[in-house]
Amino acid sequence: MPDEPDVEPRHAADDGNAQGSPVRPQRSLGDLGRALMRPSASHVLLAAVLLVFGLGVGTQLTTKAADDPYRTARRADLIQLLDTATTETSRLEAEIAQLKATRDKLQSGVDGAKVAQTEAQNRLDNLAILNGTVGATGPGIRVVVYDPGTKVTASTLLDAIEEFRDAGAEVIEINDSIRVVASTWFSSASGSLVADRMTVTRPIVIDVIGEGHALEEAARFRGGLVSQVQQLGGTVTITQETTVTITAVRQLPQNQYARPA
Repeated sequence: MPDEPDVEPRHAADDGNAQGSPVRPQRSLGDLGRALMRPSASHVLLAAVLLVFGLGVGTQLTTKAADDPYRTARRADLIQLLDTATTETSRLEAEIAQLKATRDKLQSGVDGAKVAQTEAQNRLDNLAILNGTVGATGPGIRVVVYDPGTKVTASTLLDAIEEFRDAGAEVIEINDSIRVVASTWFSSASGSLVADRMTVTRPIVIDVIGEGHALEEAARFRGGLVSQVQQLGGTVTITQETTVTITAVRQLPQNQYARPA
């Protein structure tokens, strides 16, 4: 018989190549280094997309961090904040409506001089109340701070005044004798509580004209006047009044340097 040709055994890998399966070349570290040094357009686009995504995530995390004080606040505190904001919004909307009505009257030309005179007088009255040169009356609250250990400081009193102003207080008086205005200052040096060079005796009585509910909530808000005084061993009583009468007035100081421009 004729000799049969030698047939070498074929491996599985050879079978695959015979069937047309591609073999991926292996990249060396040098190839990867050259790819990093000369990135393709697709690599640049991918890097830009990742950068934008990272910036978006960072901004979102920063926003969430800024909202943490409200996210951790108690429900009662959030309700108090909402009530105060709603009251202030209503007051501002009423003021806007009044100003628009005055503008329409002035533009109509009907009794324009009379309307202008009335508006000017109203402005003068409001400025006199803000400056503390005339008495005032209206609804509001009376706050009495009992401080047996004389631990209430000027900082505590100033915080209370600011809280009342944020809640829409229009007129504030301390101990029926001290009219609080924009320039009022407080001090507790040498253990004595002083406001505008006048000694503040205990108990401290604060009369405030404004929307009673909003003013009381501002004092009872966590971290507000009531909380601070209780931490100092004192107590606070708050009474809403339909009529609060403030009689303390002050003289306007003469400007030493400022003159009308």
